Amino acid sequence: MPNIKSAIKRVRTNDTKNAQNSHVKSAMRSSIKKAETALTNKDDNASDTVKAAIKQVEKAASKGLIHKNTAARKKARLMKQA
Repeated sequence: MPNIKSAIKRVRTNDTKNAQNSHVKSAMRSSIKKAETALTNKDDNASDTVKAAIKQVEKAASKGLIHKNTAARKKARLMKQA
């Protein structure tokens, strides 16, 4: 643990940001998996789950959690299956 006050604050903010980023990235992965299973099972609401997954991917890309080209690739693969 750091001794300097600003470094202590930095550790605290880094932990907070890390938790938020992990949550967004995990939600993105989960929504992609849901969309892929909905597409393979040919569910009625598959298009809605794909839209939700694409929204999560764009959110992660806008926050800088994934690269914009990675986001484009993930979206293209989802749309290709749809």
